[in-house]
Amino acid sequence: MPIYEYICPDCKTKFELMRPLSKSGEPADCPKCKHPSKRTLSKFACFITDESGATSPVGGGCAGCASGSCNTCHT
Repeated sequence: MPIYEYICPDCKTKFELMRPLSKSGEPADCPKCKHPSKRTLSKFACFITDESGATSPVGGGCAGCASGSCNTCHT
């Protein structure tokens, strides 16, 4: 089952839920204030480790920017 991220429009709480794909478009109740919340776009980064133990981002850059190194964007 996929994990989806939500943000409450009322109290601004960010939370995650593991839900079936069939419910991916449905609002989820905020765990703090119970207000219906819409799914938000998830950000993530993938890294690989080479034979020497050095890590580098997959795809040539971080998930949130075009930089070739996460040291420059500090995320």
